[in-house]
Amino acid sequence: MPHNLDDKLVVGISSRALFDLEEENRIYEEKGLEAYSEYQIEHENDILKPGTAFPLVKALHNLNCGEKQITEIIIMSKNSADTSLRIFNSINHYGLDISRAALVGGNSISPYLETFKTDLFLSANEQDVQEAINSGFAAGIICLPTSLPIDPSAPIPEIRIAFDGDAVIFSDEAEKIYQEKGLKAFSEHERENAKKPLPEGPFAKLLKTISLIQKEFENKEKSPIRTALVTARNTPAHERVIRTLRAWDVRIDEAFFLGGIEKTEVLKSFGANIFFDDQKVHTDRAQLSVPSARVPYKTK
Repeated sequence: MPHNLDDKLVVGISSRALFDLEEENRIYEEKGLEAYSEYQIEHENDILKPGTAFPLVKALHNLNCGEKQITEIIIMSKNSADTSLRIFNSINHYGLDISRAALVGGNSISPYLETFKTDLFLSANEQDVQEAINSGFAAGIICLPTSLPIDPSAPIPEIRIAFDGDAVIFSDEAEKIYQEKGLKAFSEHERENAKKPLPEGPFAKLLKTISLIQKEFENKEKSPIRTALVTARNTPAHERVIRTLRAWDVRIDEAFFLGGIEKTEVLKSFGANIFFDDQKVHTDRAQLSVPSARVPYKTK
């Protein structure tokens, strides 16, 4: 019987997001594909260090400890099969449950996201993430290089995922009003539309999928996933957000309406395994304390 991905949380991840490949990427950019390929083959038995998204992937694997396999992690890389052995050797070394891959040999990854029923795509390649967003998938540009200490053997009892609101969970409708007309116009617009649910953003479907997983653990045991909304909104713009999540029947475990207060300390206290935001100014600061990814705006 074919392996079914329809009932799983599918995360596509690039090798550079999962492992520290910054030196290899430098070789590729400075010396070209041939030098990069030779280097990878020569070092294919050298184990790679964990990258920014490693803790998240390890945490997602913990969801599969029961009878039902909830998550599926798929390597999605522009590497060729010939240069990928080092990646799989490192995966095996760390005991990660990753057995599927799309190795596209320099071509676009975007056409394969639907093929693998991808719920989330993480990559360090801005073009790949932009194409994914344009195609309607939740995707983030992993912030690299990471200066955070990553202990591959450290236990991760709970997955903690933090989201910005506008242009991430919700559409960029309100964000555009703020950027074009200012805070006063934004506040008035949100007050007038407080009872009207916000349109869905690129991460709405992912949040709904996570909420469904959380509900499976209700009345059984503590959910292994905890979510947080960390937004620059404050009152009165909070009401529309709350009513939208209620209309979607979506659970958010923690919500922070910061009104312009720096997000980093909140994210650090929350202990996010990953934080998604559309603003580079926020991800640049956050990545010093928690793994972070920037969500680009849809361009077509």
